[in-house]
Amino acid sequence: MTKNGNSLDQRTFDKLSRLYIIALSTIALSVIVSQILIRKHLNAQQNDSTVINVAGRQRMLSQKLTKEILTLTNTESLEERFTVKNKLTKTLELWELSHLALQEGNDSLGVPGDNSAVVVGLFQELNPTFDKINTATKSILNTLNLDINSDNEVLLNDIKTVKLNEGDFLLKMDQIVNQYDLEADEKVNWLRKLELLLTSLTIFILLLEFVFIFWPAAKSVRATLAELLIAEKKAKQMAIDADELSLSKEKSIRELRALSQAMDEALLFARITKNGELVHIGKKFSRLFKFTRFNMSTSFSEVLSINPKEQIVIDDIIAKNKKTGWQGEVKATTKDQKDIWLEMAIMPFNLSDERSELLIIASDITSRKAAQIEVEHLTKQRFEEKMMHQKIISSKIIENQEKEQNRIAKDVHDGIGQMLTGLKYNLESIDITDINKTAAKIEHLKELTTNIIKGVRTATFNLTPPELSDHGIVPAITKLIHELAKLTGKQIILFNKTDFNARLDSLVEINIYRLVQEAINNAIKYADSTHILVSLSHSENILSIVIDDNGKGFDPSKVKNVKNGDGGMGMTFMKERIKFIDGRLFLNSEIGRGTRVTFNIPI
Repeated sequence: MTKNGNSLDQRTFDKLSRLYIIALSTIALSVIVSQILIRKHLNAQQNDSTVINVAGRQRMLSQKLTKEILTLTNTESLEERFTVKNKLTKTLELWELSHLALQEGNDSLGVPGDNSAVVVGLFQELNPTFDKINTATKSILNTLNLDINSDNEVLLNDIKTVKLNEGDFLLKMDQIVNQYDLEADEKVNWLRKLELLLTSLTIFILLLEFVFIFWPAAKSVRATLAELLIAEKKAKQMAIDADELSLSKEKSIRELRALSQAMDEALLFARITKNGELVHIGKKFSRLFKFTRFNMSTSFSEVLSINPKEQIVIDDIIAKNKKTGWQGEVKATTKDQKDIWLEMAIMPFNLSDERSELLIIASDITSRKAAQIEVEHLTKQRFEEKMMHQKIISSKIIENQEKEQNRIAKDVHDGIGQMLTGLKYNLESIDITDINKTAAKIEHLKELTTNIIKGVRTATFNLTPPELSDHGIVPAITKLIHELAKLTGKQIILFNKTDFNARLDSLVEINIYRLVQEAINNAIKYADSTHILVSLSHSENILSIVIDDNGKGFDPSKVKNVKNGDGGMGMTFMKERIKFIDGRLFLNSEIGRGTRVTFNIPI
């Protein structure tokens, strides 16, 4: 026992906690900065491929334009000449539109028009040639519009003009396409250098943390073990304190029960599931809405109102705010057609790791609301529209922020946090009088420290790998499986049945990667599996990814709404991801026979 009343192992644990928080915060900060820089550069490159495609198409269109003009001179019938003239008109419109879009930008073609000085100069050289071909083609079309049977001799000068300038146009257009491609390659090379720099910085930070945090922490643990000889008295005192704490806990439980009964009588109080189904309703709530009996399938909105439109509004509020909580006013209608306004708060809380509910606390503001409606009658509609719009925007911002934060927090909590807790408990359980057990404990502590370092590496790896942006989803999944197999010692195999290697939209690739990562992690953490098989196959429109494991499995009929993707945070995570990319999720499992997760993604 030290002067301030804290044990040596507690002080050591506090010090380790501070050091690890600093280490993880530094890693997280470096990763966030890296993602901001990389994302900013990727946004600037988003339209490069579209610009190159449109520029390359200009060469084809100019050749097609010349071919169709020459075809006019060899038509054998009036109908055939009409057909060629119409094709020529459409080709000219697209050629002219694309030429202007490359210089000035066009949202419908996805071309920004922010050209470099070199490209602007090349277009200035190309424009006279373009104008000659464009003017000659329009002259031909005008002549044909006046007289479709015009003799080829009338069109001969314009046709010669097109043929003479076509080669010059193709040559200069090649220079522009090559310049676009060169500038795109320069941006990619810059991004590679940035990624190499950021990777080197991260490795350097990890090295510094090992030298200044992890290694000193290990030395501190060894020093603490030497001082634990005087910890026996404190252990006895801790046992006494534990008994007192148990008595205090029992007293708190009795007080909590009394408080719950008081809330039932005094407040409009209820508990519901995240799907809006009633779990418990207070007596005052029951009396106000004349509600006496319910089962687990009773909807909370049906208790508050008999009006279908009001029920939809209440269900919508619960669905949109079941994660973040909500507070506001709700319109309700009792069974005897009486309108009631409630000031209601929705607060999410977790009963356990796998079960969560929503707490409803409300107050009757019918009288106050009636006066407020009378005063604000003229401005009510405009105000409500503005507030609803703001709520939707706020909800989306919070939802997008929470998604990534929840994933990082879950990795840290489930992995490193639990191992740190285990380290603390092992330190507290050492009995220095038993030399053999103490030696075994020290070996276990060494192993646990190694696992913590491995957990840090795993948390770092779980961030977006460079393979995903450089090479696509298949190399990224291959790297993920290789690293997880190495870290966990499990047999994890990738089988690309149809040799899929196409690149997809960057957001689609990121979401597919996170879905596969979540499914494999679930098989590792919760299924007690030893073998995991990841299979890829694709058709013309669908990419299918199947994750099979030989774990303990479960009974889907006992998991509520499992077919809809509801359930724990992992299932909710996968449901939101697959919905974002317009895909479908299928889950099949049987106790003792493993689990199969299937993702079907449109491509």
